[in-house]
Amino acid sequence: MAQNKPTGGKGRGRPRAYDPQTALQQALGVFWNTGYSGASLDSIASAAGMNRPSLYAAFGDKHALYIKALDQYWDTAHIAMQAALTDSSLTLAQALNGFYEGQLAIYFSGDGQPRGCFAIGTATTEAVEDPEIRNVLSARLSQLDADLEARLQTALDNRELKAGSDLAALAVLASSLLHSISIRARAGKSREELAAIVRNAVSVICG
Repeated sequence: MAQNKPTGGKGRGRPRAYDPQTALQQALGVFWNTGYSGASLDSIASAAGMNRPSLYAAFGDKHALYIKALDQYWDTAHIAMQAALTDSSLTLAQALNGFYEGQLAIYFSGDGQPRGCFAIGTATTEAVEDPEIRNVLSARLSQLDADLEARLQTALDNRELKAGSDLAALAVLASSLLHSISIRARAGKSREELAAIVRNAVSVICG
């Protein structure tokens, strides 16, 4: 006699065997190490602990996954930036040194050779021919300049900078220093060498 199958209870769908944020972080690591073009879907799926169909279902194609990884990186980096730049107890020099130190911690966070900034190391190459990546990169760099200019404005209001200082130019100089130490990290400069460059440059920015 056939047994009646239960009609109630939980559905048949199996729970996902991965955490989306963890999988995205693993994919980010692959892009960071090899660049966008050098990253294959198989290598990303392997690092994320997923098969390719699951990867597609969760994040879309490789391009969509890269954009998500780029946004994830910027969001993480921005939290560290804001922690230093918005701390009202810090002088401008202390805030800027903390700002750069927070990013150096990210640049040297890999298990092997320092990887520098994920965006500068990977997105700048693809931005030449990819409008979407170019737009994301441009918007985030503009945000960085604006955040730095806002902190410089606070310093000007507190008379830490000379009256009449060109805050927009100083903000671009400060963000350019960040890009420079990212490239130098990838080129093999030690964290101590980069920290010394930062200290000297901050003294110039602060006047």
